Amino acid sequence: MVRPRVTLLLARADNNVIGNGGEIPWHIPGEQKHFKELTMGKPMVMGRRTFDSLPGLLPGRRHIVLTRDAAWQAEGAEVAGSVEAAIALAGDAEELAVIGGAEIYALFLPVADRIELTEVHLAPEGDTIVPDFGADWREVAREDRGTHSYVTLERA
Repeated sequence: MVRPRVTLLLARADNNVIGNGGEIPWHIPGEQKHFKELTMGKPMVMGRRTFDSLPGLLPGRRHIVLTRDAAWQAEGAEVAGSVEAAIALAGDAEELAVIGGAEIYALFLPVADRIELTEVHLAPEGDTIVPDFGADWREVAREDRGTHSYVTLERA
């Protein structure tokens, strides 16, 4: 079985902040539509806190929750205890969308093939950061929108 392409999807401010107190410290009109377009029909991997932060199950997408708590369960969530188990749960999906949080991004970065990054041109206060991805990524697409940019990175 061929593993799915692993894509990290995240919005990160210019100072590497992605969150503050469990919340996203900005609002970008159209960002949720962009996120929906990138994830629709795909299995999504997230941590338990990210799952808990959702307004509910997102229609048209599978919710794979990576957690250290083997007893944790929630309606509509598939539970994985490791990166390998989460990828295996994706089965024959073409792409696996990794949607957060910071610890989950760090775990999946070594196996990621692509990053769909929203660069938010702000420097907000925050307690959750995702550092730069490293030198083995190349930018293959960019769409500047003034307050933010949509950037696609692929492993070089």
